[in-house]
Amino acid sequence: MPLAGSDLAGAAAGPVEVRRSTRRRRTVTAYRESGRTVVLIPAAFTPAEERRWVAQMVAKLQTREERRRRSLGGDEQLMSRARELAAAHLDGVPSPTSVRWVDNQLRRWGSCTPTDGSIRLSSRLRGMPEYVVDYVLVHELAHLIEPSHDPRFWALVACYPRAERARGFLEGVELARHDAGGDLPEDDVDVE
Repeated sequence: MPLAGSDLAGAAAGPVEVRRSTRRRRTVTAYRESGRTVVLIPAAFTPAEERRWVAQMVAKLQTREERRRRSLGGDEQLMSRARELAAAHLDGVPSPTSVRWVDNQLRRWGSCTPTDGSIRLSSRLRGMPEYVVDYVLVHELAHLIEPSHDPRFWALVACYPRAERARGFLEGVELARHDAGGDLPEDDVDVE
């Protein structure tokens, strides 16, 4: 049941969709999906319980996302993080000239230009776990060493210990987006 974001006290900008489930007995879950907040609740909840739980879960989700945004910081912190990851996982070889957040990457998580050493990360990553952002950074840093997606490139990316977990996370995000009516990208982390 979609609710307008303004219908909830303290709700985030954008719509809130409540999905009731007869299989749920006690648990309540909230997440972001295609620009809206989805709250999963038991079907047996009263309207008052629904309002209370939706407001609580939206606030909790906003707090978690704000904490992640603060920890990921701006472009300077992103550059610092890229240098740390290069030193820790790629023998300090790649040396990006710039690393920045961008708002215009809707089909990719990250991109880089090896000829000038610039790396761009989609601002859609800001609400995701740090290990996922770190994976995308390592992926783009590896492109500064090896521009193609050949076995040498993937060996470099595999130096990041949480690479497979992060790739699975991003694949799940893309699948959920596709299931909600979005297009699946051809390659969600790529080099330009």
